[in-house]
Amino acid sequence: MIKASDFGKDFLWGLATAAAQIEGAAEEYGKGPSIWDTFSKKSGKIKKGHQLTTTCNFYHSFKEDIAMVKFLGFQAFRFSISWPRILPDGKGTVNKEGLLFYHKVIDECLLQGIVPYITLYHWDLPAALEDEGGWTAFSINHSFNHFVNLCAKEYGDKVKNWIVLNEPFGFTSLGYMLGVHAPGKTGLTNFFSAVHHTAIAQADGGRILRSEVKNANIGTAFSCSEIIPYTQRESDVLAAQRVDCLMNRLFIEPLLGMGYPTANWEVMEKFSIQHSTWRHTERLTFDFDFIGIQNYFPLTIKYNAFIPVVQAWEVKAKSRKKPHTAMGWEINANSFYNIIKQFSAYPGIRNLMITENGAAYHDKVVNQRVNDQERINYFQQYLGALLKAKHEGLNITGYMAWTLMDNFEWAEGFNARFGLVHTDFKTQQRTIKDSGLWFKDFLSH
Repeated sequence: MIKASDFGKDFLWGLATAAAQIEGAAEEYGKGPSIWDTFSKKSGKIKKGHQLTTTCNFYHSFKEDIAMVKFLGFQAFRFSISWPRILPDGKGTVNKEGLLFYHKVIDECLLQGIVPYITLYHWDLPAALEDEGGWTAFSINHSFNHFVNLCAKEYGDKVKNWIVLNEPFGFTSLGYMLGVHAPGKTGLTNFFSAVHHTAIAQADGGRILRSEVKNANIGTAFSCSEIIPYTQRESDVLAAQRVDCLMNRLFIEPLLGMGYPTANWEVMEKFSIQHSTWRHTERLTFDFDFIGIQNYFPLTIKYNAFIPVVQAWEVKAKSRKKPHTAMGWEINANSFYNIIKQFSAYPGIRNLMITENGAAYHDKVVNQRVNDQERINYFQQYLGALLKAKHEGLNITGYMAWTLMDNFEWAEGFNARFGLVHTDFKTQQRTIKDSGLWFKDFLSH
């Protein structure tokens, strides 16, 4: 049985969260609306009509929740700063009450001996900026840089560990191409505009933090999945390569000075030519101290001529009779190992950190206990694969589980439970699940 000490004494263990998903107080204390506040109020966008008004009420219970991080034995707590909480309009007037809240969260972490990791952008764009075009607008980069500057100067003396963006492919594809996440825009034109401005933002953000925060440890976090062709037919292999180009390569390669990937794909070749002048390439590049890997599942891809542009289709785990979570996501620890290897192969990466990994199940409290053995099995398998990669000499410096407690899981609302702690969203009662207690034991050895 593996134990935390197998990973070495300097390996960092943490829990990851996001402001919009846990804070609540969505319309209080001077906070402006985010795109998720407005999106969730539109009929049919979120399962069961759930909204972000209260979520986990972390705004009022952060001391107790950080104490749970400590109790479970984790060393680090990753949280994000809500852009509209400190800049209600995205720019201009600063909400001092919002600034003070994050000082309190940071101070509580430090008081309890927990290392704070700040994510600057975890999807909750101020709605006022979306009214100007959001990530599709050229002006977004000026606004984002102002936000980063403010955070760096305000908190940089206390916080040295920073993550610029959370899952840029996730929020650009789901929010600006497919329309299933906020702000609900669709189409390739919106998507590619959002991609380019986001790629600029991640490098700009790194540069600002480097100049403003002494001794900063700066990263950015990518969602990634091993992409597996359904068969070895050329059509399936090429379809898988196109999906890999988008999901795994689109943001990391320009960051490393390689320009946008093309995958012998006309659509990407046109985009790359348009945005690969020396001026663009230079601005897209930044030497991060670490790259965050966020992996939950692999994707098995089959060619489908009826899907526009990408001409690829996911073959679901359930239809292939593969083990899967309550979300239908395939459980495949070897694939986790493979994607770590894939990213480690880039020569420009200093080190990797797993900044999210976890699983959703149908958890229920029975006699004041949540028996989630399936989640324990999941973590045992995935941590075993991580240890294998580390033993092979890959420079992996930490692991953060998603997530501390059940929360608002975007379009899934409160239906997808990923937490190590169960949240009763009516009473705000917290119940540590068996998986949380498993981690407590794991981290003590």
